[in-house]
Amino acid sequence: MLRAYGEGNIFGEAYGDGPVQVVWLHGWAHTRVDFASCGDLLAREGVSSVALDLPGFGASPSPPRAGGGKLYGELLAPALSSLGEGPFIVVGHSFGGKIAAELAATYPHLVRALVLTGAPLVRVSATRRSPAPYRLMRTLHRRGLISEQRMEAARQKFGSHDYRLASGILREILVLSVNESYEEQLARIHAPVDLVWGADDRDVPVEVARRVQELLIASAHVELEVVVDTGHLVPTERPAVLVAHVLRLATS
Repeated sequence: MLRAYGEGNIFGEAYGDGPVQVVWLHGWAHTRVDFASCGDLLAREGVSSVALDLPGFGASPSPPRAGGGKLYGELLAPALSSLGEGPFIVVGHSFGGKIAAELAATYPHLVRALVLTGAPLVRVSATRRSPAPYRLMRTLHRRGLISEQRMEAARQKFGSHDYRLASGILREILVLSVNESYEEQLARIHAPVDLVWGADDRDVPVEVARRVQELLIASAHVELEVVVDTGHLVPTERPAVLVAHVLRLATS
């Protein structure tokens, strides 16, 4: 059953009974449903959790303005505070991992530990430039020489899958978030961190996880597990693996 959290603008689904110990944050263009199996498995172990719909996805309305991880951290912090007595174990997948890192760095009183999976927190190679024809179209559009309709056709032709599907403020947020890097936030995280990565993750390869591991210089404990025969969608492909890490952290 959906419930409203925080200031009534963040929606989520609770699993299990008793005090909430774990918060699940999904990836871009996904919803809380990604963590349904994780929530059920954890509830069977007697640990309650809440899977939230991030602003702009599922039942949660879009943010009031464009912004990246910092904005989403500001929006999510009241929701976590409303869950009861924290701090919480926060599990973040992909884009949700960025928000989890922001929460741990900026609101440490809310985060007891982190489990991050497939989170694009740092860039390990040069950012690929847009194709030359697209850059030309963008320049012409800025100068008013081509219509918005033609520019949108170029975006649909040359943009990434996520970019093509996004519109309005979510497209602005996507552009901002893709260009973010979290070295500074990672250096400020003191909570224990478990990194759980699919060995076959082509969206955010394991080399990102290894770099994140190096940057967590203040964390009380850092562990990386690379899960074989698994891609980017660890929450749905290997929910039991994530739950095992949560349980370890919950009892440590």
